[in-house]
Amino acid sequence: MASWTSATGNCAVMAGKPSQRCVAGHHQPDKPSRGTVALMSTQHTVPSGPATDTRDLTKTVFGVFVPQGWKMELSSIDGAAAKWQKAVEVAVLAEELGYDSIWVYDHFHNVPRPAHETVFECWTTLAAISQRTSRVRLGQMVGCNSYREPSVLAKITSTIDVISGGRLDWGIGAGWYENEYKGYGFDFPRPKDRIGMLRESVQIVRSMWTEPETSFDGAYYQLSRAQCDPKPLQSPHPPIWIGGGGEQLTLRVVARFADCSNFGGKPDEWARKREILKGHCAAVGRDETTIRKTWSPEVFIRSTEAEIEAAGSKSFWGEALESWRDGNLVGTPEQVCEKIQTYVDLGCSGFVPWCADYPSTETMELFASQVMPNFR
Repeated sequence: MASWTSATGNCAVMAGKPSQRCVAGHHQPDKPSRGTVALMSTQHTVPSGPATDTRDLTKTVFGVFVPQGWKMELSSIDGAAAKWQKAVEVAVLAEELGYDSIWVYDHFHNVPRPAHETVFECWTTLAAISQRTSRVRLGQMVGCNSYREPSVLAKITSTIDVISGGRLDWGIGAGWYENEYKGYGFDFPRPKDRIGMLRESVQIVRSMWTEPETSFDGAYYQLSRAQCDPKPLQSPHPPIWIGGGGEQLTLRVVARFADCSNFGGKPDEWARKREILKGHCAAVGRDETTIRKTWSPEVFIRSTEAEIEAAGSKSFWGEALESWRDGNLVGTPEQVCEKIQTYVDLGCSGFVPWCADYPSTETMELFASQVMPNFR
């Protein structure tokens, strides 16, 4: 792989390595050869000003999930108050470490199965964390559209943007966890209808963010002169992240409405979905490169390969180690850098991983100190 210099942040060309170019201070390597990454020094400077603007597509952005209990990561901590303290502690640490954003899931029941274990609710969690942080951006990966009326979502998101000082990244998706739908009394429509509802919801929220009043007569939602005050602080509005990789329906919604996409897959799968997104963008006359493409894998980092192998798979779905490694960021810092570079070369410019060793912060700290600086 290409090498990066430390300290000055200037691009350097190493003998026998591919060339690199700098745009607005961002390292943009040409497609690298396989090899070892020369990691930057861990003594990097943590940003002190506002986090990177999500819409600044010249920069690669890095977020991280806050532990909130969905994946049972807080089950080893006794008591709800102590679990909450850990969530806040990690959020504050993420800001101190220089992450661009912190994220939460929008779920009510644990996975891989409901377990009567703490899961902190998405929007109240973000509201509280917004008052304990000042720079880092705040998002949901992604909100479930079915759980709240779009008019209420407009009000919630606008309020979060104001009380956070204009730091919201709004993530939204069609929803999928049928157990939660049934448990909480929501209808669980067929996929076509859930995605149709998502499309209308994005239109409603965006209108309520930007217009004095919104009236809407859709197939799924109807509003009459809905008001949303205060408006978000961000102009023209908070960035809209649409999650999901459905190739015929969801990616069409992304092409028309999203500032940022988020879909998964191993490199070949991810690349195929991007090509499909390009086609949907062409169909609506949009330049696909104006959409930030992002990926949200699990991440697990240790200093040596022996430690990785000794730890084994930490997949909460029970996936074998090699398969889990193939589809996520699992390995030494050098190996994780190589995997990120693979996705960068495919057009991915945003990474929002979930740390598989929570409540420990070892992976989170190694990612910030030995991985992120190589792409900034």
